[in-house]
Amino acid sequence: MFERIPSRLFWKLLLALLISGALSIVGAYIILRLSGHTPPPANEHLRIGIVPLLPFAPLLSITLAVVVTSAGLAWYLSRPLERLKWALRRAAEGRLDTRVHALMSGRRDEIVDLAEDFDRMATRLQQLQESRRILLHDISHELRSPLSRIQAAIGVLEQDPSQTGIMIDRITRESERLDTLIEELLTLHRIEDLTANMVRESVDVIEVLHAVAADAAFEARASARTVSIDAPGRFVMPANADLIYRAFENAVRNAVKFSPPQGDVEIVAVVAPDGTWLDVCILDRGPGVSEEMLETIFHPFTRAGGSESVAGSGLGLAITRRAVEMHGGQVSAARRLGGGLSVRFSIPLSS
Repeated sequence: MFERIPSRLFWKLLLALLISGALSIVGAYIILRLSGHTPPPANEHLRIGIVPLLPFAPLLSITLAVVVTSAGLAWYLSRPLERLKWALRRAAEGRLDTRVHALMSGRRDEIVDLAEDFDRMATRLQQLQESRRILLHDISHELRSPLSRIQAAIGVLEQDPSQTGIMIDRITRESERLDTLIEELLTLHRIEDLTANMVRESVDVIEVLHAVAADAAFEARASARTVSIDAPGRFVMPANADLIYRAFENAVRNAVKFSPPQGDVEIVAVVAPDGTWLDVCILDRGPGVSEEMLETIFHPFTRAGGSESVAGSGLGLAITRRAVEMHGGQVSAARRLGGGLSVRFSIPLSS
């Protein structure tokens, strides 16, 4: 697993420490001479010509102490770095299940902190890799379904030309679904790309909410539903106006789609007394979701039970959560007393 021979860093540290120890001995001898002190008498039998050597026993013990201490310290510093090198090599090979903190033998220093940071990084990368794998699987499934129906419609047309009008309508609907799905996927991809370089400007989020409510109310009239809003005051923050609008729009449209005829979707916004937070609730009287689905509805392509007949890509709430998180906020869902769903946004003044 690890290299048995000492690393280059070990030899460099050992050499540096040995030189440091040797210089300390020489410096001590020079100081003794310059200060007028006489070193302990040397063994008269240990001479080079007529010059007596330094005392042999003390010199040997000091040298051994320096060598042992230097070797131990060099090993102590280089060994954990060797383990980190091994872990990084495995991660580069795609083995993201590698963890190195457990190999640090109970150490408590900055190198262990670095090992913990590596483990967190590897865990996050592993989660991202798994989520992307699931996302690609879901994308392929979602794309295959309308394509299969288009192929089936074409097959019917080839066998029975009298069904032309019905099949063309079917092909048109499936093509529109494909177009919507691709547009939502591109939006999700753009949001991921904006994470590091998002353009922000001063945005009044309350004003954005009123714009979303007005657009949703206009569309809801066609299905005998209404949208009401209670959002007084202002909440100006640095934000990306398009993403904030899209986050609220997806949640409101979702509430309208699942509301019963004559149902009312309520939007309630409250600014914290100190002005540092904005809480927004979007409430409907639709069928709601089970307790187990309250978190997963924010995952891509997740649909609540019984929603198969409702048009949509299954990406709206995933886009909502990602856009809100990019602004330092949180979004969650809860079952509403008396039936329906409550989607709550908590957005800080500065992310």
